Amino acid sequence: MENQKMPEYETIRAAVAGEKWAVEKVVECYKDEIDRLSTVAVRQPDGSTKQEINEDMRQSITKKLIEALPQFPLEEMEKGNVRYGYRSDPQDKDHWILDEEAAPVVKRIFDLTIAGIGPCRIARILEADQVPTVKALYAMRKGKPAPERPCHWHEQSVVGILERMEYTGCVCNFKTYSKSYKLKKRIPNAKEDMFILPGTQEAIVPQEQWDRVQELRKNKRRVTKGERQGLFSGLLFCADCGSKLNFATCKRFEGRQDRYVCAKYRSGRGTCSGHIIREEVLRDVVLKRIRAVTEMIRSDVEGFQEDWLHCRREEQEKSIREDKRRLAQAKKRLADIDVLMTRIYEDMVLGNLSQERYQKMAEGYEAEQANLNNEIIGLEDWVATREEMDNGFDQFAALVEKYVDIPELTPTIVNEFIKKIIVYAPEKQGTTRIQKVRIIFNFLDDLDMPEIGEPVISETTYGRRKTA
Repeated sequence: MENQKMPEYETIRAAVAGEKWAVEKVVECYKDEIDRLSTVAVRQPDGSTKQEINEDMRQSITKKLIEALPQFPLEEMEKGNVRYGYRSDPQDKDHWILDEEAAPVVKRIFDLTIAGIGPCRIARILEADQVPTVKALYAMRKGKPAPERPCHWHEQSVVGILERMEYTGCVCNFKTYSKSYKLKKRIPNAKEDMFILPGTQEAIVPQEQWDRVQELRKNKRRVTKGERQGLFSGLLFCADCGSKLNFATCKRFEGRQDRYVCAKYRSGRGTCSGHIIREEVLRDVVLKRIRAVTEMIRSDVEGFQEDWLHCRREEQEKSIREDKRRLAQAKKRLADIDVLMTRIYEDMVLGNLSQERYQKMAEGYEAEQANLNNEIIGLEDWVATREEMDNGFDQFAALVEKYVDIPELTPTIVNEFIKKIIVYAPEKQGTTRIQKVRIIFNFLDDLDMPEIGEPVISETTYGRRKTA
């Protein structure tokens, strides 16, 4: 897919206009990608699987591509915009290569986001480091006058960079659509309705990092009036009501008094009980768990992976058995429909069934066949489960190798290792406060595996001085 080329502008323009020759050229250009998307694993009589192209799925994807052509954003292509961080290849203007000056800036923006810094602060950092803006960089290269403030980055410029999928090495088409050709307003398209071609250019950021950045951006983090930001902001959730835990601090607080409080607690007047935990306690608990898991993986990678896969299989065993049962029923019904179609055809030929009645029944059976084929294709996807599970563990193992020693937690380490943390209500036993915390790691999912899934218990002894 590295040599995948976009169709020429004139071809796409003619295809959007509905010219048949251009539509055929566009479909031919994306033929390899359509074949890849429509390839499924088919179980053979001997129990093995074989990769084959499903013609129904192939026709469906081709039809979807043709139907989406009228909504192709020609205005973006007419501008000839090459995304910031790339430049056109001198030998092939349709191919993007890395921009040695801009690509490191893009990578830095993503790294700063992983470190828990928001777009506004990133813009101020870039301005302080005298990094030219996108407009200033292109103006200087073309010999045009630079803006009055060439290093003044706007927050929306940073947000636009963080939201672009092209930095993972893909090309994304049909990002927007219009309800009517009479309306100029473009509406953002859902991701499943976009046409994404991976591997069309060298990636600036890995796909895993881009996905993690999008997750972090869903949880807005703001610096408090005390000019402090919670290390775990956006990652903590209440075990009872499912709400987020907000970071609570003030200027007169010491660091050990900073805490997280359930959003629905509201000082005892809300609908949830006091799920309160101090950041100092949580930092120690999370650091110990990360160290324990990473040390366990380093000592026996294969053994840990086998235990992890075993837990995944146990959790999926019930759903897989149900999928197999439904798959067998669907295949049996599909075979029965073929027999019924033959019988009603014979009845029509012999005069026992009118042609109108036959046509109506045949259309019903054909529609049911199409639905069954789609259901069978979906149910057979579970065959690829093992490959996906291995991929998730490999990503986490690479993360473990990246951090050989973790003396203390940083926002980057927390955001790369932790997906979310579930905080339970505290219990009081004498002078000891006991609270459970469940840590869910990235790539390893939410498993009931003792090493990674069991809640951690934090104990705090009450002293004479009352603390937060």
